[in-house]
Amino acid sequence: MALQELIADRYELKETVGSGGMSTVYCAFDTLLERNVALKILHEQFGRDEEHVERFRREARAVAQLSHPHIVTVIDRGEEDGRQFIVFELIDGENLKELVVRGGPLPVRRVLELGLEVGRALSFAHTQGLVHRDVKPQNVLLNGEGLAKVTDFGIVRTLDAVGQTETGTVLGTSHYIAPEQARGERVDAQTDVYSFGVVLYELLAGEVPYPGDNFLTVAMKHVNDPVPSVLDRRPDTPLRLASLIERSMAKLPTERPASMDDVVSELESVRAELDGKEGGEATMIIKAKPAPPPQRAPRRRAKRRSFPVWPVLVGLLLLAAVIGGILLARRDGGGTPGTAAAGTVKLQGVASFDPQGDGEEHSERVRDATDRNPATYWTTERYNSFAKPGVGLVLDAGSERQLSQIAVTTDTPGFTAEIRAGTSSQGPFDTVVGSSRTVTDSTTWDLNGAKSRFYVIWITKLDRVAHINEARAN
Repeated sequence: MALQELIADRYELKETVGSGGMSTVYCAFDTLLERNVALKILHEQFGRDEEHVERFRREARAVAQLSHPHIVTVIDRGEEDGRQFIVFELIDGENLKELVVRGGPLPVRRVLELGLEVGRALSFAHTQGLVHRDVKPQNVLLNGEGLAKVTDFGIVRTLDAVGQTETGTVLGTSHYIAPEQARGERVDAQTDVYSFGVVLYELLAGEVPYPGDNFLTVAMKHVNDPVPSVLDRRPDTPLRLASLIERSMAKLPTERPASMDDVVSELESVRAELDGKEGGEATMIIKAKPAPPPQRAPRRRAKRRSFPVWPVLVGLLLLAAVIGGILLARRDGGGTPGTAAAGTVKLQGVASFDPQGDGEEHSERVRDATDRNPATYWTTERYNSFAKPGVGLVLDAGSERQLSQIAVTTDTPGFTAEIRAGTSSQGPFDTVVGSSRTVTDSTTWDLNGAKSRFYVIWITKLDRVAHINEARAN
């Protein structure tokens, strides 16, 4: 395709971003919406195979349904002069492979952050019935804020794979290929778990676990060689993280973590353990406190009269108490207790509420819904059918307050919820203060003026699973 050419009377090609054996990616200008996009065009010779084209169309339609903060959004799909193309949002940043090549192994905590973002994206895709099939650092882009965005969901089997078996079955990139994939066997979510484990290894070690000069050599190492320990390359890796990588890279799918959700949960546990260490160390080793400097013998000095300091200290303490009282009052909203402006209230996730089930629903993750980090979330269980009256996330306003609004963000829009109020974190929550509505990416409920300390986001209808990424009082 020639640069400055107009595709579909809308997309003007500006420059080539990358090219592979199956497709070429361009930076293009969307003349309709006046923004830059990434446009991937399937090479002409593959567009003559109707079966190939239909698979491309079918999978492109499926990927277009993925809406997640860590997945590159598919904007459009079409055909130009017999060539199939897909339009993605343009991520103006480097990929994880370039990051490692440029800077070497990443800090453990940064690996956990990126791993959680990528893992949640893969988990979400799996719940939608899509397997990536080519999880690798090159397919993880970093935006301007350093957040991971996974690309090439669902189409990589036909577009960007590197190798093929003798029977023509397309495989993933050999350095990240799962053993069953290398043998040309059926791939599923466990295949992504394996490749994700390889990516974590590389981010920590700065190199792939099975180096080699050609596709077949590397693929056979994945099939036959024992899993190397990342601790040999990075002794400061938390043992729990090293164990997770080793289990994820197990040769048999049945010996890997059961799902990407389980991998994400384990990464969250590793991060929580690091957060609990003194000084926030991002390694297994906690630095010893520095020894106190040797004491010098006191030097004799001539006595002199000094000004008494106790009155000054007492005065400073009284002043600090007054200032602290003022700040505390401001933090609580000032004025009459319980009527603070909603914007000054910091909600805290304190419990889950499941009175018709086993009494709780991922209570260990309730704080993730109010940690001011949109990448973390509280989650319901995964349901094949949702028959119970509801499940909920309990929020604590700190004291009895009259809130005006509660706002929720989620990466699983489409579930139905309402806001209820109660006097205890254990319920009951009989008072509906925010009416039932379908939750979008960002939803705000106007409350009816009731005064309460505890509120529950009460989910009454969902499709398999629901996340609450952030809940705030506005």
